Amino acid sequence: MLLLIACVNVASLLLVCSESRRHEVAVRSALGATPARLTGQFVTEGLLLTVLGSIAGMFVAAGLMRLLTRIVPKDMAAGMPFLGIVGFDARTAAFAAGIALLATLLLATTPALRLGFQDLRERLVAAGRSSDGRFWSHIGANLVAVELAIAVMLLAGAGLLGKSFYRLLHAPMNFDTSRLATLQIEAPENFYKKDEQLVALDRELIRRVSALPGVQSVGLVSDPPVTCNCDTDWIRFVGKPFHGEHNEVNQRYVTPSYFATLKASLVRGRLFTDADNASRPNVILINQGLARKYFPGEDPIGKKVGNDDLAPDSIREIIGVVGDVREGALDVDIWPAEYQPLFQSQDSDFTLVVRASGDEAALLPTLVKTVHQIDPNLRVLDEQTMTTRIAATQTARLHRCSTWLVGGFAATALVPGVVGLYGVIAYSVSQRTREIGIRMALGAQRPSVYTLIMRQAGWLTATGLVIVWSARWEHRCSYAICCSECRRGMRRR
Repeated sequence: MLLLIACVNVASLLLVCSESRRHEVAVRSALGATPARLTGQFVTEGLLLTVLGSIAGMFVAAGLMRLLTRIVPKDMAAGMPFLGIVGFDARTAAFAAGIALLATLLLATTPALRLGFQDLRERLVAAGRSSDGRFWSHIGANLVAVELAIAVMLLAGAGLLGKSFYRLLHAPMNFDTSRLATLQIEAPENFYKKDEQLVALDRELIRRVSALPGVQSVGLVSDPPVTCNCDTDWIRFVGKPFHGEHNEVNQRYVTPSYFATLKASLVRGRLFTDADNASRPNVILINQGLARKYFPGEDPIGKKVGNDDLAPDSIREIIGVVGDVREGALDVDIWPAEYQPLFQSQDSDFTLVVRASGDEAALLPTLVKTVHQIDPNLRVLDEQTMTTRIAATQTARLHRCSTWLVGGFAATALVPGVVGLYGVIAYSVSQRTREIGIRMALGAQRPSVYTLIMRQAGWLTATGLVIVWSARWEHRCSYAICCSECRRGMRRR
């Protein structure tokens, strides 16, 4: 769309410019210049414009592509191998050259078509009149209206992408994302070989971090929220028919204070306690999504879940249902999830989640220092706030990139639109200089002359907006008809 605006803009400007050269063309024709010779002149001028613009565009495009690939963080780029082949190569150069050739034909054809509309005598007679020029300025004005319509469409698209990006960042998380600090901890396996050692480490971390000033609550989790629908478990339900299907759910290990730290809701049942350790029967919490999918219309509390084989050591009793905490990406549905006590199944890698009473970002250095004081061998990485973590996800970054790109195209589209509008108005004023002089000689004031000129610019802008609004209104009408038919069908059913 931006390319179309640029071509229309240059074509309209050349069209207006050709009107000021009517006398020159007429004289050249009278001196023996053939239409082919005159067309060749216009082709040469159009080719010069196209070549200069294309070379500049190729350099800018190559630089922007390198810049965009460098902006992508290394961890995100590791999952996007196609970034390695992004760049300006022979294929993209050939495509740009083809587009440039089409643009050249358009730029050369626009003024050349003007030559065949009149014979030599009519050209010489019309060279001194302004009515013919006004006719062509009206065509240029119509082209400018098309430019403005396309620019508004790009702006609307950028606005919708921005709105989608805003909604993406404000997707339901089902927990309070504010004032949450997170950091990942890796315990070396050669120092923590037994589950009892990991349990002692977990409890010491919670005790020491909870005692820090500015800390409200602390929790540990195997995978923090808004990470991925991964680390899943295939489950089977005791007492329910099983036909070999794979019931895949997110699997997370949490401490008793984890959901209180997130401020996630407890729908029914109870949360974990410190007594839910390896010496007690296995218990789990499930989210509402799992309850809706596998226990529709019944209370899941007290039901038992196991692995595909229902091995005795895998049987776990459901003791509570929590809200649908978003574990996966921002643009995917919330999966069913199960939560197991971290004190019953240990892992050397986990994430510390801390709710602060003040600025959570200022608390991060203190948290890292405290962890190293507990054990210098602990590896701490990816320390950041929850809001930063959400904004830095791959989904958010891709949507942010799309929004900025289309927004940049839309802003750039306004420039040739305004330039084209200025060109048409300037040519119109040059054609009406005698008329304006007579009006002012007869007593017309400057404001009335300004109004006369600005009214034309206003009409061009309004015409472009009406074109866009008409397309939007037609879409809304079709949508309304479809909705009314659907509603009538629903009432019949």
